[in-house]
Amino acid sequence: MWIVPEGEIAGLMTREAAFDAVEQVFAAMAGGAACNFPVVREALGHEEALYGFKGGFDGAGMVLGLKAGGYWPHNAARRGLINHQSSVFLFDPDSGQVKAMVGGNLLTALRTAAASAVSIRHLARDDAKVLGMIGAGHQAAFQLRAALEQRDFEKVIGWNRNPGKLARLAEVAGEAGLPFEAVELEGMVEADAIITITSSFAPILGAGHVSPGTHIACMGTDTVGKQEVEAELLARATLFTDEVAQSVTLGEAQHAVAAGLVGAGDITPLGAVINATHPGRTGAEEITIFDGTGVGLQDLAVADAALQRAIATGIATKVKI
Repeated sequence: MWIVPEGEIAGLMTREAAFDAVEQVFAAMAGGAACNFPVVREALGHEEALYGFKGGFDGAGMVLGLKAGGYWPHNAARRGLINHQSSVFLFDPDSGQVKAMVGGNLLTALRTAAASAVSIRHLARDDAKVLGMIGAGHQAAFQLRAALEQRDFEKVIGWNRNPGKLARLAEVAGEAGLPFEAVELEGMVEADAIITITSSFAPILGAGHVSPGTHIACMGTDTVGKQEVEAELLARATLFTDEVAQSVTLGEAQHAVAAGLVGAGDITPLGAVINATHPGRTGAEEITIFDGTGVGLQDLAVADAALQRAIATGIATKVKI
């Protein structure tokens, strides 16, 4: 069994490698070669924490495993740790024997950012110039860096409930040589692509905040009850997702489905666009939305990529079981 500790991940995984891994697994899912297993996610009744498992099998990449972890909301304040904690376990698909344990915290951030970046690559207008960010938490900087590599953006605008936290996004934009402007939600009409990355349980982005032709990557809604975008906006848009089953039950689409505004048949797996079995965006005025719910296969794909790099560079530790 190989062990790749959390502290080694930053030196192993690049945004490009995470992008490639996520894009490939989305394509495998849409092609029927990979499947996610049902998600287990429960409140512990301790520390207000949520804990669960995401797993699956990718027959194209021959990756089998699960991610175990969750959300401890008091970690940052009480322990100096990030609130999301996870580890990925990989198994030999031929024998079922445990293959590796890989630190999952940074990988989760990288794969989540990669998913929205893949959606921008395949769905945003080619001439997109202004990128909008809603949310400025831990994940937002990862999202911004990955997104900026997908188009020739000329400006970043941002909104957050606590405007003071937008300084982090301004720094990232500055690293890329781009101006940053804090805006009210109404100012998001300037954006050609928008990423929402919050933990909101009430809609933030409304139909009146979005211009025709905008691509929106909704990345924060991964639990029943969460919501970042008005259901009416989804009804106006062409919808894509990582996995339809999760989109309609715990993703951003859950509320539009409950209101009878859209159905599962209105949502297309992003992998179908990657595989060229769906055209994706069909017009400059079309609003496209990617509902990024976060699937276990994403975690397994980036963990396997990190493992292969760790073995090749001698960083992984092998232990007997």
